Amino acid sequence: MKNLNHEKLLIIDFGSQVTQLIARRLRELNIYSEIHPFQKISNDFLKEMDPKAIILSGGPRSVTDKDAPLPPKSIFNMNIPILGICYGQQVLMHMLGGKVKKSFKTSEFGRTKLQKTSTSLDLLRGCFRKKHEDVWMSHGDFVCKIPEEFKVYGQSDNAPYAVIADVNRRIYGVQFHPEVHHTPMGKKLLENFSKISGFKYDWTVESFRDKAISEIKTRVGENKVICGLSGGVDSSVTALLIHKAIGNKLTCIFVDHGLLREGEAESVIKMFKDNFKIKLIHLKEDKLFLKALEGVSDPEKKRKIIGNLFIEVFEKKAKEIKDVTFLAQGTLYPDVIESVSPTGGPSAKIKSHHNVGGLPKKMKLKLFEPLRELFKDEVRILGKEIGLPKEFVSRHPFPGPGLAIRCVGEINQEKVDLLRKVDSVFIDQIRKHGLYDEIWQAFAALLPAKSVGVMGDQRTYNYSCALRAVTSVDGMTADYYPFSHNFLGETSARIVNEVKGINRVTYDITSKPPGTIEWE
Repeated sequence: MKNLNHEKLLIIDFGSQVTQLIARRLRELNIYSEIHPFQKISNDFLKEMDPKAIILSGGPRSVTDKDAPLPPKSIFNMNIPILGICYGQQVLMHMLGGKVKKSFKTSEFGRTKLQKTSTSLDLLRGCFRKKHEDVWMSHGDFVCKIPEEFKVYGQSDNAPYAVIADVNRRIYGVQFHPEVHHTPMGKKLLENFSKISGFKYDWTVESFRDKAISEIKTRVGENKVICGLSGGVDSSVTALLIHKAIGNKLTCIFVDHGLLREGEAESVIKMFKDNFKIKLIHLKEDKLFLKALEGVSDPEKKRKIIGNLFIEVFEKKAKEIKDVTFLAQGTLYPDVIESVSPTGGPSAKIKSHHNVGGLPKKMKLKLFEPLRELFKDEVRILGKEIGLPKEFVSRHPFPGPGLAIRCVGEINQEKVDLLRKVDSVFIDQIRKHGLYDEIWQAFAALLPAKSVGVMGDQRTYNYSCALRAVTSVDGMTADYYPFSHNFLGETSARIVNEVKGINRVTYDITSKPPGTIEWE
């Protein structure tokens, strides 16, 4: 067993939607970090954790508020490097004698040009190989005065103190977000901060695997676990990881809720029963789920209905298996951050996921989510590490609620069947053109509106569908895939000719943000 005690970098969360991306960038550098909400940070906590460095995240609040979120003053007496990002920079100035102001005129949102004002800062080493750097800004307040110990090293049109530092105390502040992909120099800046902090770069997915297996063994003990298996990458990796830790004390339950992709059930059963010899129970519950969703159009209600039904089915089956204590799920961080702040922090809720915000408050089984802090690409790497076949590791993400949240508005059997056929044609087209591995996720959505068309010289009044394909790294941000017009024309022709009931095809070119990847 490898050493599981890593050097720690503490990220204090003030509620930014992209706080977890800081941890994600650090993992790319093989640095172990933990995110904790500002409310949790006490002197005792800091002493027990003993971090090697601290990063203060962004956040939606203003340090000029009377009840502004702040960390303990003792972080400045620990003699460790501190980096403040956006709101985190403003926190540093507010607490160390600088000044922060509110001003609509100085707001910056989106891509901004950053200019270097000094050449001698280790934090910026390897950056600014041209006159300006593109950075991603998202702030209303701005720093208007810095303490005497600090010096300014970078500025933008509306942020005169965009990069500041007290080099002697190793305290740094940046107004922009280095953690997002829209800041090309961001990864280099975080790497420089890690070097200043003296990290050994000892965190890897392999070490996560060892730590996770050890923790699963300890937590489960002699108890039994059931795992909700959907056939997607997340639940498959969860099941295989737990199986490696506890063997036959795991039983996978595959609930076919009638909202799966074409051929999904058959491929899941074959892989887990034939390849891994894991105990698998297949429950066909399509009538139960579709009846419960009848007449429901609100996506939040759909997710909660599906989440509750999953738990009811799992708990009912657990009684038959006997002595089951835990329910394992393949929940990932993007699911968590969109549903509720994962660590009790102040980030805003975007939508409930059926396996996070959609779960009932009272459950008889204890929830077990070993991948809760990982991103999708990390899960794929972990899947390869533990022997999951390539065809499953590389599959596009598929939501637990399935086609229910891709069928916009009310759903019924007819709509689900239509959508399943459209989705199958779309994915077949993507594979046919060799584009599957270039795209992070692709699917079709059935729209609630019908439109007039003409086919065979006759009037039609059928459903419309929207195709969606995005590129992404971690699911937190995404951009639409730039299909050629020839591809879109060919795909549209196939859909309207092969799927009876569809007469209009559209392509969604919305990025995330402002949209989410799924339609509901």
